[in-house]
Formats: sequence, C-alpha cells, structure tokens
Amino acid sequence: MHNAVIQYSCLLAIVLFSVMLAQKIKVAYPIVLVLVGLPLGFVPFLRGVEIKPELIFVIFLPPLLYEAAWNTSWKDFWKWRRVITSFALPVVILTSCVIAFFAARFIPGFTLATGFLLGGIISPPDAVSASAILKNVKVPKRFVTIVEGESLTNDASSLVVFRFALAAVLTGSFVFRDAAVDFVLVIVMGVVIGIAVALLFYAIHRWLPTSNNMDVILTFITPYVMYMAAEQFHFSGVLAVVSGGLFLSARQQQFLSHRSRLQGVNVWEAVAFVLNGIVFILIGLEFPVIVKDLGPNGLAPAIKYSAIIIGVLIVTRFICTFGATIITMVMSKVITVADPHPGWKAPILLGWTGMRGVVSLAAALSIPIVLSPGHPFPNRDMILFITFSVILATLVLQGLTLPALVKLVNMPDPDYTDVSVEQQRQLVRKKLSYLSLKILDEEFAEFTKTNGMIKSVHLRYATDMELLKDWEKDDNIARASDFYKDYRKVMARLLREQRKLLLTLNKKENISDTLVKHQLELLDLEEEKLRQHFDAGE
Repeated sequence: MHNAVIQYSCLLAIVLFSVMLAQKIKVAYPIVLVLVGLPLGFVPFLRGVEIKPELIFVIFLPPLLYEAAWNTSWKDFWKWRRVITSFALPVVILTSCVIAFFAARFIPGFTLATGFLLGGIISPPDAVSASAILKNVKVPKRFVTIVEGESLTNDASSLVVFRFALAAVLTGSFVFRDAAVDFVLVIVMGVVIGIAVALLFYAIHRWLPTSNNMDVILTFITPYVMYMAAEQFHFSGVLAVVSGGLFLSARQQQFLSHRSRLQGVNVWEAVAFVLNGIVFILIGLEFPVIVKDLGPNGLAPAIKYSAIIIGVLIVTRFICTFGATIITMVMSKVITVADPHPGWKAPILLGWTGMRGVVSLAAALSIPIVLSPGHPFPNRDMILFITFSVILATLVLQGLTLPALVKLVNMPDPDYTDVSVEQQRQLVRKKLSYLSLKILDEEFAEFTKTNGMIKSVHLRYATDMELLKDWEKDDNIARASDFYKDYRKVMARLLREQRKLLLTLNKKENISDTLVKHQLELLDLEEEKLRQHFDAGE
C-alpha cells in the first residue's frame, strides 16, 4: 500500500510536468502523456503500476463521463441528436462487423466471434481525447458538438457489443434475435435508470437542507450510483451516467446555489484533470506488459495485423462519415434535418477524429485469461496488442495531424451569422440592464431616492444602457472592442493594487485577518467575473 501511494504520487508529478510540456509545445496533453508513459513502462519502480479493468470501469469512468456530460450543451446535443445517435449506434455496430470480417479473414486463429470482440473493443472513439485535441484547433462549434456527443455515447453501444461477443466466445453460441432484443433493452433501461437516479438526486439537492460542501460531495456520489445501479441489473452504466448527467446539467440552475456551482466547477475541473492525466499515462505504462505477453516471435506478426486493422478502421470511419452525409441529404427531402447540405469538408474532418482511448484498452484487459480450466482464451495477447496499437496510432497520428488537416480543409463555420459574438454580448447586456431598470423603477422607486446603495445600482444600469445604445451597429463594434480591452486592463490593475493594499492592511493589529480574507475572496470573484464576461463566446 505504501509503495502504491509513492508510485501514484510520482505518476501525478509526471502528469503535471507532461501537461506543462504539452502546453509549451502546443500539443494536446493526452498525446504527450501516452508518449511519456511508453518509456516509463520500462522503469523498474513503475512496473507494478498497470491498468486494472475494474479500476477504469468502476472508479475512473463514471466521474469522467459525468463531467463530460455536465459540460455538454443539451441544446446543441439535441439539435444534432440524429447525427450523434447514428455514430453512437449504427456506426459502432457497422464498424464492429467490418473489423470482425477482416480479423477472421486475415488474422490466424480469429473467428467471427473473436473478431466481433475486437470490433466492440476498438470501435468507439474516446471522449476525452477528442475534447482535448479539438481545444487546440479552430473548428465550427457544431463539429465539436458532434464529435464530443458521439464520443460520449458510443462507449455504451461498443461495450454492449463487446459483452455479447464475449458471451458468444465463452459459450460457443449466439442467437441474433435474443441479442438484438437484449441490445435494445440494455440501452433503453440504462437511460431510464440514469434519469431515475438523476431525479432522486435532484430532489435531494432541491428539497433537503444541503450545504455547499454537501452539494459538491453529492455530485461526486451521483455518477457512481447511476453506474452501479444500471450495471447491477446488467444494463448500460455508461448511458445511465451520460443521460443522468445531461438531465441534471440542464437543470443545475434550479437546484444548486451559486456558491455550490462555483465551488463544484473548481473541484470537478481539478479532479477530472487528475483522473484524465493518470488514465492516459497508464496507457503508455501498459505497453511493456503487452509486448512481453506476445513473446519474442509474436511481435512482428502482431505489428503486421495491427497495421491491417488500423487501416480498415480508418477507412471504415471515412466511409461511414460520407455515408452519413449522403443519407442526411436524402432524408432532408422527407424530414427536417439540422443541416440538409453538409458538404464534403465536414465528413473528411469527422473521419479523421476517431481517436481511441482508455475505455478500449480497459475492455481488452477485462477479457478472461482462460476460456476454461486448462484452455487459455484464444488470441487474447493479440487482441491486447492490436488494441494498444490502434490507440497509439489514432491518438498520436490523427491527433498530431488534425490541426494541419483543419487548416488544409479550411472549413467555414456554417453557423456564422451577421450578428457577431460582440453584438450578441451587447444585446444580452442591454436586455439585462433594461430588465433591471424596469424592476427598480416600478417596484423600488422609493429606495432609489432614499437608499444610496440602490441609487448607485440604478446609476450603473442606466450608464450601461446609455453606453450600449449604439454599440450593436457594425461601425461601432471595433470601438467597443477597444473600450473593452482598455477597461479590462484598467480593472486588472485596480484589482492587483487592491490586493497589495489588503495584504499590507493585514499586517496591522487592528485589522481582522478574517475580514481581509473575505475581501480577497470578493476580489477573486470580481476577477473571475471579468474573465468570464470577456472570454464568453471567444
């Protein structure tokens, strides 16, 4: 136990420095972490650290999925639901079928059952990889929504395929009708359980006397309850967490106080960062173990078969993206679709974003070592090596080249409107100021005259209305932008000097340390408000 604590502490330090390096060289941190982890797997001190499937599926996966779902816009998710669903279900199944056929055809000892097992493992792109890499490239918002939505939901269908394929290998039988019914049941009931648990926690947050700390702790318990409840009944724990997370995220303003939301965001960002960092570096650490299990004569053929599967996987995804585009164009003549003319640029970029991650490797590692007493599981080592190769190739090759491809394709933003982000910001501020002035004038007019603090609030909103009255016009946007830059510069200087003064006052005996800390917290909130206001929409 003592040694494990030291090992993971060292890993955490390595994660921090690796992420710093990634930021310095402007590369997505999952890529750097995996590459850093590769040589670390040969360090004797770290050889005992390995990916345990139960560690990933039970401890890491629920909070990571929940955090990703919480940060997903339900509005955008629903708008692109058909595209996301098509990639999360039909594309995963089709990819598994294609991989099964080619594996059974080209890899000695593989049957259709073991091929489907491999297909279920490597078919889903990874949510964390996609999000981290897309942060470093400028692509249309709809593209990010589709990729993240797909990555968020396709783990469920792939793990269901994996479950049925594993059962087929273990039992030697497969009944398509029963599997199809169970497939639908596992998915639907996973969503139902996720929403049911979400409603339970919604009620706890809203109607029980919870504190801010309790609210944050409850948000950490929630994904585990969703996942465990669904898996207990052999339904999809992944979809339970995703559906429940989306449900609660869309209603967070109703049941969480402002302090709970602020505190929760900070805590969750730190926890998700640590979990993601450890997960990706563990992928690299697993490489020596996988190579060792192949044996000295198994590496060369394993590399050859991995190259075949990687090529098939990439080509299949491109076929699926262009196929989805054609189907969308045909269906637009019958039903209303979000975009009736997707074009050719979006399928190319979407086809190159199939980065795989730790869920695939954890699924491969969960394959039993023996099929029955005295009979090892067929081709387990080969499946593990191919899975690792797919993760490494897609994450490093596609992840590193995606920014260049985005620049080459130069995809315009189809959602661009004549109303710029700056104009939208001014419009929202004007509406907020107008509403505030209306309430102050109609309901609190007497306070405006007698209460100096309320009078200053009225003056502030009135000043905003006067300042913003003509800024929505195109010829004033540049001027407004310059004003904002100057305002931000001045405010940053004022806040910095106020902090210095407070720290100086804190050295005096007659000034309370608690009071100074409280004022410093207010300055922190003011600075965060300033950052959020000016960074929104950029």
